[in-house]
Amino acid sequence: MMTILTLQQALAFLAAAMLITLSPGPDNLMVLSQGIAKGRRQGMAFGLGCAIGCLNHTVLAALGVSALIAASPLAFLALKIAGGAYLVYLGWQTIRSPGASFDVSARGEAGSLAATFRRGLIANAINPKVVLFFLAFLPQFVNPAQGSVGLQTAALGALFTLQGALIFGALGYFSGHVGQWLAKSRKASQWLDRVAGSIFIALGLRLILAR
Repeated sequence: MMTILTLQQALAFLAAAMLITLSPGPDNLMVLSQGIAKGRRQGMAFGLGCAIGCLNHTVLAALGVSALIAASPLAFLALKIAGGAYLVYLGWQTIRSPGASFDVSARGEAGSLAATFRRGLIANAINPKVVLFFLAFLPQFVNPAQGSVGLQTAALGALFTLQGALIFGALGYFSGHVGQWLAKSRKASQWLDRVAGSIFIALGLRLILAR
């Protein structure tokens, strides 16, 4: 029976993905805002929409990486190096961030859970920055020697979506407490940013310097 991902691959990817998802960024801050303004169910619905939107980027990444492997291993190497440089850039920008500002005073009408889910889904699925991130991030954990590059990429994207759904769902559920903590503790936000930024840079340098 073919193994798509090794246990080491999956665990290393999940560790990096979870820390990146937890770092204060547009997605999880929007989830927190929705939960605080409209209730935990709305926050959870928006967060699940954001997570499921990642599947769109997973498909694009799987098709793109598979096409590059079929065309040329050298092209795949170029993608990994370019992706590594992009991750270093993102990491540096994240580390330099002063910390996310968060407003817990907003209030609004709840609306339907389906509509909130759709807003989260669309907001993530059509975001070109997330497409670039997936093209840079997922290939770092793909091992062409194992074969089935497209399946590896798809499995990694599915893992990212699953952990995103769990984390965003938890953020939506505990949105009030987490939002107030982030609003009061800029240092905590900066610390999370620096952890995520360091992960970006480490992954990027590993790919740029690897032979």
